[in-house]
Amino acid sequence: MTSLARAELTLLVRSKGTLFAAVIIPFILPLSVHSATKTMDLESAGLSVGTFLLPSAIGMALVFAVYMALTAIYVARREELVLKRLRVGELRDLEILGGSALPAVTIALLQTVLLTVGFYALLDVEAPGAPHLAVLGLLLGIVLCAAAGAVTAAFSQSVESAQVTVMPMMMVSLLGSGITFPLELLPDNLARIGELLPLSGPITLLRGGMTGDLSGGETLTALVTAGVWTALSLYGVRRWFRWEPRR
Repeated sequence: MTSLARAELTLLVRSKGTLFAAVIIPFILPLSVHSATKTMDLESAGLSVGTFLLPSAIGMALVFAVYMALTAIYVARREELVLKRLRVGELRDLEILGGSALPAVTIALLQTVLLTVGFYALLDVEAPGAPHLAVLGLLLGIVLCAAAGAVTAAFSQSVESAQVTVMPMMMVSLLGSGITFPLELLPDNLARIGELLPLSGPITLLRGGMTGDLSGGETLTALVTAGVWTALSLYGVRRWFRWEPRR
């Protein structure tokens, strides 16, 4: 798996478009969201600029560095018959998928560290009230986005079409999971729908881990939501993932 991850990292660096989306965009988009916070009533949601923006930035890293990048990677390796050749070797299916995902996951983790250090240095963010919830939210988000990327790859016929098939998940996550604006500022009906979206659970745990004011019921809801979507995504990988092109 180490050799596979090293080879995948080399290929990722050579893919300028995928590398740009995975590395640069998660640092740029929070700047645009920061300008929009001036029109948000964050105090009514019990948030500061820092406690809102940092989980949002980490959520963007999950979407772009893990979900979108892995969708393109899995499709490209499938169409190049790399996955088919790997499957006849010693590695098991989960190890092939995991090894291919390691570079993207590592990038997301490094981005999380850099974003956290930067936000704490620049915005004077207070220490997390429940760091264990933030770590749990991050880990659940990584597993969910990686599995969702593999499922999306199954329905993408080419790397070019993958740029389209990722759009529904990307738009729903950015607009409805509390990344672009807090769910607390939405009307009650929309907020309840937003709480059930795939990335809402991890983002809620990340934000609750920072503020430390997440109730037991809210924590349980976030965990169940994230767990259900992760289980569905893993089932989708086993059910639909394709290891070779459809001729």
